[in-house]
Amino acid sequence: MADYSFGGSEEENAELRKLEAELVEDPDNFETWEKLVRGAEGLEGGINRNSNPQAITTVRNAYDRFLAKFPLLFGYWKKYADLEFSIAGTEAAEMVYERGVASIPTSVDLWANYCAFKVETNHDSDVIRELFERGANCVGLDFLAHPFWDKYIEFEERLEAFDKIFAILGRVIHIPMHQYARYFERYRQLAQGRLLNELAPPEIVTQYRSEIEATPGQPLPGAKSEAELERDLRLRLDAYHLEIFTKTQTETAKRWTYESEIKRPYFHVTELDDSQLANWKRYLDFEEAEGSYARIVFLYERCLVTCAHYDEFWLRYARWMSAQPDKEEEVRNIYQRASTIYVPIAYPTVRLHYAYFEEMTEHVDIARDIHEAILYTLPNHVETIVSLANLARRHGKLEDAIDVYKSRIETPSCDAATKAALVAEWAILIWKIKGFSDEARQVFQSNQQNYLDSRAFWTRYLLFELEQPSTPETETVQHERIKKVVDDIRNKSTLPSDAVKELVQSYMVYLLERGTKAAAKEYITLDREVHGPASVSSTNKNKEAAKVAPPVPQPVPTPDPAAAYAYYQQQPQAQIPVPNGGIPTQPAHY
Repeated sequence: MADYSFGGSEEENAELRKLEAELVEDPDNFETWEKLVRGAEGLEGGINRNSNPQAITTVRNAYDRFLAKFPLLFGYWKKYADLEFSIAGTEAAEMVYERGVASIPTSVDLWANYCAFKVETNHDSDVIRELFERGANCVGLDFLAHPFWDKYIEFEERLEAFDKIFAILGRVIHIPMHQYARYFERYRQLAQGRLLNELAPPEIVTQYRSEIEATPGQPLPGAKSEAELERDLRLRLDAYHLEIFTKTQTETAKRWTYESEIKRPYFHVTELDDSQLANWKRYLDFEEAEGSYARIVFLYERCLVTCAHYDEFWLRYARWMSAQPDKEEEVRNIYQRASTIYVPIAYPTVRLHYAYFEEMTEHVDIARDIHEAILYTLPNHVETIVSLANLARRHGKLEDAIDVYKSRIETPSCDAATKAALVAEWAILIWKIKGFSDEARQVFQSNQQNYLDSRAFWTRYLLFELEQPSTPETETVQHERIKKVVDDIRNKSTLPSDAVKELVQSYMVYLLERGTKAAAKEYITLDREVHGPASVSSTNKNKEAAKVAPPVPQPVPTPDPAAAYAYYQQQPQAQIPVPNGGIPTQPAHY
């Protein structure tokens, strides 16, 4: 925790200490982080170059930790850069911008802000142009990249570098984007004053020139004046540019369907709704079908800004990249970014896939370390423990896998539910790898009293017995073993009634599929006892439910004839039928 003894008033420091304490309890609380940053910025009425050094250190510390936690928040990188500019000047601000574009290289807004800052604070046009080119390589393909391209063109206009402007436009008119038509019109206007060899690749110009000269009915080559030849050539090149425009228009229209459905193109900690996730999946399907490697990669990178916390998109990206030739390092980079920065540790699936990838590339120690890193935070994550045991078995022997289970079971942090699941996995491993069903059965039987309430244990135990092969000679013994497990589930376990019903149902399916001629009777009996109403059910839970407490006898009040008669006299008199059909003139005796 940072030291807030100096740099602000006692009230400000107390508030910052309170927020720090809240973050210790809940380090993922985005709102608390925002309050911390705002509180640090507000020390001494606002941080500037004349502020107390401790206050400056405090606000830097807050920003650094906040952006390490949430590196995709482009707006905060901009605010941090502005703050550093006011404190320490240009170089400090540039360092923040560099960290920002390294963290979120597909942010059009951040690149546009960075380049605009560079234009205002640097007078070396080559250095500025180099930065713009870096930005173009990072965000130039974005459907909404026009703020960046506008900044680039504006910079060249300041220098009156019209050849540079024309070259930029020549790149942009090929990119499907929201404002493609505006750039094309500007390009077409400038093209009228450019040399022919600047309007198209040399081979295109040569081809068109040859075609014009060889057109039937035209004068012999050389008969046309150069001015006439240039006029015809410009007309052909204008048609060539219109073809580019039409193609770009078509490609833009294809993507507009998906772009118009993107409601949140930036990162936020709040979840996306299902329609947004589905739209990204469809968009990726489309771009992958189009086949442009550069565009596919860029769309994945855009998607993973918005969907950074969704491991399914990181896994999809890694799977797609692994299908491309010679992309091992790119795949590793995807897994590393997902595992170390973006996907919360509470969702370890992508980390396990990263471990499998490293194992595939013969980095077994790294794969083991990845498992250990998950278990450091999630010590009771059964899937990771099972994966680690299997890793030990694949690169060692069965005893190594069993040692993993034993060591984890003996760990003080291992809870009862995890122990039960691991014992079951241990038994299954003995059966499937060693082929010793009796030894595996012994593990189940010797541990069942310890895990009477574990659904995972009893499920694995029952499935183990159900999956044992049988012959006509052994089917009776096998049936008795399975029935014994079912009886223990019903009579000894402390599982909830719904879990008991589900497990017994598996046994009932076994009776119909593999049972003997007496199976139908046992099936019907179980069906009545397990699925019947409480009055006929015999499972522990249903027995309890069937025990309806008899009503407690209530004392019957002694009637008061005088009071009853007085009450009767106050009511409207009604004709009360009597057995003989007559109408009594006096009320019945109460």
